[in-house]
Amino acid sequence: MDGEKRLEQARERVIDAISQNMHLYGVTESVGRLYGALYFQEEPMTLDEMKEELGMSKTSMSTSVRNLVDLKMVGKVWRKGVRKDLYQAEPDWYQTFIDFFTIKWRAGVTINVSAMEKSLAELQFLIEHDQVEEQVKAQAQADIEKLTSALEYYDWLNRLVDSFESKEIFKFIPKNGSGA
Repeated sequence: MDGEKRLEQARERVIDAISQNMHLYGVTESVGRLYGALYFQEEPMTLDEMKEELGMSKTSMSTSVRNLVDLKMVGKVWRKGVRKDLYQAEPDWYQTFIDFFTIKWRAGVTINVSAMEKSLAELQFLIEHDQVEEQVKAQAQADIEKLTSALEYYDWLNRLVDSFESKEIFKFIPKNGSGA
């Protein structure tokens, strides 16, 4: 096997792994493949170049790139004299991890906290309302305790996300693993 073929095989193995890994976190495998392919590119690529490289339709490619841009895994790059948009993978895996998970975690926290706060208000109303049966009031009180505990978890998760975004997490878990 010649060197170019081996290089391609080594890259393809990693691209497949990235694609499968991203799929575990709710990102389609084709988007994962696109990120993997962009990761190995030395130069930014246009949508047409990506389309040719991966054999995807232009619409699918555009949607995939937008998804990766939203996740901050790919960014637009400007080049003098180039009229088409160019895209490049974020090369820093630590930053990619931080951006990917903090975006997902913040969205999850927002959805759940909003629902819990609305439900807490309704449950409190049930407890304070005279015409509600005592059994319902007792169940509402138990639910309030559960939701209050869950809100403490979401406060912790928000602080964890803050530590990723501020890079404070690296004081506790250094990038290089040596503790230095």
